[in-house]
Amino acid sequence: MSEAQWSSSDEAFQYGGRLLTDGEITLRALRESDLSTLVAWWNSPEWAGLQQRIVKPRPEAPIEEMLRNWSANKPLGDTGFCIVSNEGGELLGHLTLHGASLPERCASFAILIGPDHVGHGIGPKATLLALSYGFRELGLNRIELRAWAFNTRAIRAYEKAGFVVEGRRRDAVFHDGRFHDELIMSVLARDYFAA
Repeated sequence: MSEAQWSSSDEAFQYGGRLLTDGEITLRALRESDLSTLVAWWNSPEWAGLQQRIVKPRPEAPIEEMLRNWSANKPLGDTGFCIVSNEGGELLGHLTLHGASLPERCASFAILIGPDHVGHGIGPKATLLALSYGFRELGLNRIELRAWAFNTRAIRAYEKAGFVVEGRRRDAVFHDGRFHDELIMSVLARDYFAA
């Protein structure tokens, strides 16, 4: 992390301009028109098995409210963004950094990529933007997540973004008649800035 302060308003302008985009995707605020697509992705049984404790359809209203809360972006509290393509503005997913508080300055990270956009590098790019935002703008010290051990595609994407496995909760989730492990992964600010 650079200790030098900005010497001009141009530096602040440039920082703000690149904070939420990587040239290919952008993180933007949730719009009401995004909710129906995000709820459908959340309720998809295929994706629920990868991200939720139990596969079962849920009513739309509570999921919409959860996404609104994650995306309220209040001065203190959860921070959430929709992931959109820079070419055409297509909705690709949603991510959040939630639960951050003082003095720990630790947030939990969660991401949902639309089924048609998985495997195209969107997850790692969006994760890197979220890490940059969390460490550079929110002043977080630690960003953590939990992933089912069988979700190897997600784990590879998280590792690509800099997360390291720091723990395992054995037999933490039950799907398909048997128990599965859950991994705890994190990135620390000092490791992020060193890389």
